[in-house]
Amino acid sequence: MSKALRAILELEEIEVNLFRGKNPNPSLQWVFGGQLIAQSLMAASRTVGLRMAHSLHAYFIRPGDPKVPIIYKTEDLRDGKSYSIRRVTAIQHGMPIFSVMFSFHAEEQSAFDHQAIMANVPPPEELTDEKTLSKRSMLAGLSKRTRRRYGPNRPIQMPSPQIELRAAEIGRNVGQKTGDGRVHLWIRITEDLPDDPALQMCALAYASDWSLLDAIMARYGRTLLDGRMLAASLDHAMWFHRPFRVDDWLLYAQESPSAQGGRGLARGMIFTRDGTLVASVAQEGLVRERR
Repeated sequence: MSKALRAILELEEIEVNLFRGKNPNPSLQWVFGGQLIAQSLMAASRTVGLRMAHSLHAYFIRPGDPKVPIIYKTEDLRDGKSYSIRRVTAIQHGMPIFSVMFSFHAEEQSAFDHQAIMANVPPPEELTDEKTLSKRSMLAGLSKRTRRRYGPNRPIQMPSPQIELRAAEIGRNVGQKTGDGRVHLWIRITEDLPDDPALQMCALAYASDWSLLDAIMARYGRTLLDGRMLAASLDHAMWFHRPFRVDDWLLYAQESPSAQGGRGLARGMIFTRDGTLVASVAQEGLVRERR
């Protein structure tokens, strides 16, 4: 396991249903939302035995302080024959900064099994420097910050761990609009992870908060990196459908069905290479132009 990921997900149990999480990068302005989701999921997972999470619904209450540890209070709301419900509250300076509900499900068989179809986009191997950024004019049009975030073959230092992204619609980062607001990113963790389903879910939950609000800006030929935008996640919902490995490429298909009144809604579906739908995501965010 990468040291960066271990630093995020190895929580200290300080009392029954009470955990302490570390912040791997105290120099950040605030705690990355994906870290709060992933650490909360790890805390809840340690209270339910072999049951796996299938959904989460979260609210970001206050910005997290990356300079101090985070306390995660886990509440056992229900343990039924098939489902377990947990509520986790992340606390700093005596105040809640994040709250999330998780539902865990015992494995079972079903006669019903269908899924959405993955979009036909180039595989990650074709989204290399030579094939997407070979034109000097496009390369010159990308800001340094955007190249770090979306440039092919460039692992991105998120708060931690390393996440590699390869954007199918690279042109939108130089002002090209996507009329339907649909964005496709190949995403993976750049180091091998243990074959632990709970850990894989935590890692994907971590990554799911990255770049999702960009789908809102895609309709306008804007990005969240141009300095004119103020954006923040307000809530986050996620559903886990089928097994996956987050250290292999996953396609994050994103769209924004609505934006109004300083808020925008973004949705995402996450597929494996072979088109298997493994997770769905929805998030509403504050989206404003800076005055």
